[in-house]
Amino acid sequence: MARKDSPDDPQPLDGKEAASRANRSLDAALRPPKLDDFVGQQRTVERLRVMIGAARREGRTLDHILLHGPPGLGKTTLAMILAEEMGRPIRVTSGPVVEKASDLAGLLTSLQEGDLLFIDEIHRIPKTVEESSSTRRWRTSASTS
Repeated sequence: MARKDSPDDPQPLDGKEAASRANRSLDAALRPPKLDDFVGQQRTVERLRVMIGAARREGRTLDHILLHGPPGLGKTTLAMILAEEMGRPIRVTSGPVVEKASDLAGLLTSLQEGDLLFIDEIHRIPKTVEESSSTRRWRTSASTS
């Protein structure tokens, strides 16, 4: 009788999946986990430190933050640090992945209170998604609750 694989049994990875996991591990190992470890952009770091401190003191979540600038300045790293510093989970996606309004609505409704959402390349979300009536309805209901 053939033995059924248990969830604890290691499963062989194809080359693509193995490379993807290795890249994620390397990426995680290279990213600084705390603001104290982040090098550069001192004004930005100090502003974020003030925002984190205020949110902690007041027992609330962070306000909305827009990180902008050319590639390679640490926007994704800072988003990960914010989640770590606040002790909250972070959901990460990319603007081009959000192809239709239901993608965005599904993402937004899956968040729990206090979760952080980082949308890399947010400027690449299609206009049809930005301007959809279902997205406007969600924003309206979220802002009044």
